[in-house]
Amino acid sequence: MSAIEQSSIQPGDDGLVTTVADRLRGLAPAAGAIAYPFLLDGFHLVVSPADGPMSFGRLAVAALCLLAATAAPSLGLACAYWMTKPASSSFALRARRLAYVSIAAPPLFVLTGVGLGLLHIHVSDELVWVAGWLAACLYVLLGGEQERPPTSAAMAPSIARWRVTHGIAAAVILLYVAFHLTNHLLGLFGPEVHGAVMKLGRTVYRSPVIEPVLVALMLFQVAIGVRLAWRWSSRPADAFRVFQIGSGVYLAAFIVTHLNSAFVSARAVHHIDTNWDWASGAPTGLIHDAWSIRLVPHYALGVFFVLAHLASGLRGILIAHGVTTAVANRVWATGLAAGALIAIAIMSGLCGARI
Repeated sequence: MSAIEQSSIQPGDDGLVTTVADRLRGLAPAAGAIAYPFLLDGFHLVVSPADGPMSFGRLAVAALCLLAATAAPSLGLACAYWMTKPASSSFALRARRLAYVSIAAPPLFVLTGVGLGLLHIHVSDELVWVAGWLAACLYVLLGGEQERPPTSAAMAPSIARWRVTHGIAAAVILLYVAFHLTNHLLGLFGPEVHGAVMKLGRTVYRSPVIEPVLVALMLFQVAIGVRLAWRWSSRPADAFRVFQIGSGVYLAAFIVTHLNSAFVSARAVHHIDTNWDWASGAPTGLIHDAWSIRLVPHYALGVFFVLAHLASGLRGILIAHGVTTAVANRVWATGLAAGALIAIAIMSGLCGARI
């Protein structure tokens, strides 16, 4: 091959001009998602001998395993950002979308476990998980024809309308989210305080009128969010847009998973009250139960991403109304920091910490 021919090979082009290295990088998010449950297994293996105090070495290994599992979605975010150039091949576009889906690995793994239980399929959820991601990799490598991304001019009016609708629905849902997160924060003062506030709140959000509307709004948000993510994922994007898309994908999977766990599995099938004991994995707890440990990253990132996604939307609104980008970025960063702190506080309460 001549030097001219070699120089024409660019990552992302179809056929031979997509190098093996580029294809492997495109599958990296799937590899991270496949590793996710095994990182949780490693954590459980280290902490499961509960007799006596843990050594510093075991604590360090456990912390690294849990931190790596919780940080797994960041690999998807990084790869989605790396692949933000215009999709010049069907592979590039599918790989980018796979990266976005991998961000939602924690809720999708919970959905896998709960779904198999509801269907009475007695197969290892990790086996199903690995098989599913390998199938996704094959689709990315061997999928169909290239999707033609819509032009910016054709895309803008449709996206603008859906974004406004998405924002209005989010403003309504925010009332419930604010109460729900505050209620969970009160768990730091004990399950009794959390339960008393929850009982008061349920008189409103579990009423025969409010609850169906709230659930419908949640599912409506998922549908619109998936539509927006699908459209935006085909276009070049900066880091802020990639984060907004990625956090939205996580929340879509989280909402579906949480509704399935709470409404279908707990309330409809097993007739379990979705109270503090249910959320905290009592009596064993989230930390020491081999199945429930998956709920730690699932919950923590759910709290973080819901607040971070709102901060991303607020950033866009501020810029659209004339606020300087520098100020809007600081507001966004403050929102992310607050989301992380609130997520840590809520998970600390669920794992037994008390004030």
